[in-house]
Amino acid sequence: MTVQERIAADDLKVGDFIARGAAEALPRAYGEALLAAAGRHPELVCLCADLTLSTETDLFQERYPERFFHAGIAEANMMGMAAGMARSGHIAFAHTFSVFATRRAYDQVAMQVAYPRTAVKIAGFLPGLTTLLGVSHQAIDDVALMRALPNMAIVEPATAEQIPAIVEAACLRDGPVYLRMRRAARAHRPELARAEFAFGKGRVLREGRDAVIFACGLMVASALDAADALAAQGVDVAVVDLASIKPLDTELVRAMAARCRVVVTAENHSIVGGLGSAVAECLAEEGGAAPLRRVGVRDVFAEGGSTPYLMKKYGLDAEAIAAAVRDGLAAGRGAA
Repeated sequence: MTVQERIAADDLKVGDFIARGAAEALPRAYGEALLAAAGRHPELVCLCADLTLSTETDLFQERYPERFFHAGIAEANMMGMAAGMARSGHIAFAHTFSVFATRRAYDQVAMQVAYPRTAVKIAGFLPGLTTLLGVSHQAIDDVALMRALPNMAIVEPATAEQIPAIVEAACLRDGPVYLRMRRAARAHRPELARAEFAFGKGRVLREGRDAVIFACGLMVASALDAADALAAQGVDVAVVDLASIKPLDTELVRAMAARCRVVVTAENHSIVGGLGSAVAECLAEEGGAAPLRRVGVRDVFAEGGSTPYLMKKYGLDAEAIAAAVRDGLAAGRGAA
């Protein structure tokens, strides 16, 4: 039986089929964190746009069926439902793929969630290039869209260990939050196993004097790998995890940039409007910043493929980050 026939026979969505196959390989950190938060916050409700397996909300549905709401493949309606529940005193977590949570439902998010500052927490899965499903499912502009909305906070965890702290912080935050989620593996290095998180605060994972890499999400591990490779070449590189994309830790960004000769940003997103833009805006307002290089999707649509393949093809892997550091250092020497 082909994959397509199996999906049809089981009446599964493609995304949920992929999630079912990956369930044994990856921890269900988000689903478990949401369950734990629901135990602490009886006002928490969960909404889903027909993607329970892919968003790990099947765990919530099983434990709290009376607090779980299927919206179907109707993301705009789901945002309205979530906003109404939030106005009634609930903390409403709404779930779908990142591209559908932003592009498809943007007007509802703006007018019913962000503008009235409702307690809606939007969990978007499959951020950036992390999907086999191609352009229709690749959210490469979602951070740019959500950054433009007043009152909207944006968070992207680097590893599974960080997710429980992020979910709890989202519950406690007054107003809407966009959680840029993926089925994250456990940390493969000790720097990433740290679980702390606070809105508006970055965390320095590695100190360095030659360059600083500001990264978020899965790009944090790649930034650390790039720093290792550069260290072997005698280049001392700092790495900062900016899981809180908005509000941004502007004080830390400026302080780290002032110490280094080159600034590099790394994100699984377009270089237009995302983390790179946020850092550039922050430094431009100060003036006198070091050379800046942005690693991300370079204003193009991508294609379907495995995550490692796409990261390499579109210049988002550790090798590309290291090359950006070297290019910035070379430019700085030329200017001198």
